[in-house]
Amino acid sequence: MDSLVLSLSLAAFTGSLLGLFYFGGLWLTVRRLISSKRPGMLMLGSFAARLLITLCGFYLVMDGSWKRILACMAGFLATRFVLARMLAPRKGTVQLG
Repeated sequence: MDSLVLSLSLAAFTGSLLGLFYFGGLWLTVRRLISSKRPGMLMLGSFAARLLITLCGFYLVMDGSWKRILACMAGFLATRFVLARMLAPRKGTVQLG
């Protein structure tokens, strides 16, 4: 039982790290789009790199266990919600580049 809890906790933590990488990378990419000479290539390249690394991470964490992939996805989505709340513009403020 303890090894299952440890395994799922580690999978959730790894999912959080993958979420931080994926959504943090997305945030950085969007901020750089304005000053980029080739924004389409930047967006496409960033998406491909983030997706490839994230999917490989999920595959390695899963290791054939549906429980670990669910825990990893829970950590990934929890990080998404936390980052979205932290990085959202505040009401009544103007965001300029």
